[in-house]
Amino acid sequence: MKVLHTSDWHLGQQFYDHSRLEEQQAFLAWLVETLEGEQIDLLLVSGDVFHTATPSAQAEQMLYDFIKSVKATCPQTHLIFIAGNHDSPARIETAKPLLERFDSHVIGRFDRKDPSRVVVSLKIHSENVFVVAMPFLRPSDINASQDELSRYENAVRMAYEQACATIECNEPYTLVCMGHLHAKGGDISQDSERNLCIGGFDSVSASIFPSDANYVALGHLHKAQMVAGSEAIRYCGTPMPMSFAEKNYKHQALVLTFSNSQLESVKPLYIPRYKELIQVPAKGALMLDALCEELKALQIDAASPTPFLRLRMDAKETDSQFRAKIDEAMKHLNVHFCGIERVSTSEQGPVESAMFDIEQTKEVTVRQLLEFAYHSQIDSDAAIPEQLGSLLDQLVMELDENEQ
Repeated sequence: MKVLHTSDWHLGQQFYDHSRLEEQQAFLAWLVETLEGEQIDLLLVSGDVFHTATPSAQAEQMLYDFIKSVKATCPQTHLIFIAGNHDSPARIETAKPLLERFDSHVIGRFDRKDPSRVVVSLKIHSENVFVVAMPFLRPSDINASQDELSRYENAVRMAYEQACATIECNEPYTLVCMGHLHAKGGDISQDSERNLCIGGFDSVSASIFPSDANYVALGHLHKAQMVAGSEAIRYCGTPMPMSFAEKNYKHQALVLTFSNSQLESVKPLYIPRYKELIQVPAKGALMLDALCEELKALQIDAASPTPFLRLRMDAKETDSQFRAKIDEAMKHLNVHFCGIERVSTSEQGPVESAMFDIEQTKEVTVRQLLEFAYHSQIDSDAAIPEQLGSLLDQLVMELDENEQ
């Protein structure tokens, strides 16, 4: 049996206000070809299918067109989607009855009264396969306290245990668990992952997953990585860059091979990048004149899809006409302009500034804004008081829950 593990598609996301429709369609087309070429039996999408809880009709249509293409090209392939923290549990399940007729299962919310709803039973190559498709778990889903990490972690563990307890099979079977959460020790991607850790609240130990699971397919963190050093507990990361911090990172999906209910191998498949990310300068920052000269010398391949361009200007630059001069220097370039980052430098090298161009404000976390305000108005050297940070984190969680 061959399984493809993906996550965090974020369909409908805009990159610095620029549409990613072409990129996302290119990824989905590559995915259909990969499912066929690798002869994949089961596709797992571990949450954040959409970028917002209210995706556009265009984003939803992309998903349905993808499923239609998969079933036309690979009729034997099963698909399982779980909701992530960006998805609306109710909305993502809207077409559930129809999608099940296309061997596509969508799990939006965990029901404590009926844990069997997150368990998908499949028969693949005469083998029994059970998938515990656990979506992103909010405190209200599992009756957990927002201010006790241990209680939340235990509640998550119990949710998996309750789901597994509903499995009834007297024959050998393969058990795959899915999840959308932050496992302790996971490496986040700088700038691109929204701060949802409430004082460590949704960061849980890898021990919460069932010990008899043959593989745990995780989503939420944007870099591919093993958890707790285990080959069988993994994040696959996003299929495309979510910030300029990922400009040199190779995004991937994971091909899993099972035999006799055992995981035999995990193979990364690197996803082609449809549009390039160009940062000028590539490292550090430049004063205005040097930045303009580098822009004038920049060459863009006209035959390639329009790339994204972001500039880094030294924070010591004081020319008030900098934007007009930069526009003039880059007028020959066909690019998606992604703003100007003001960077302060020191003898130790470039340090990220707390100042952001207006085009970047959507990419800044609320914690970064709090840090900027605290350091600017109260104490430039001290860390944010833990109580203040906790109050902010609790407010963010409450707002996220109200959005759902």
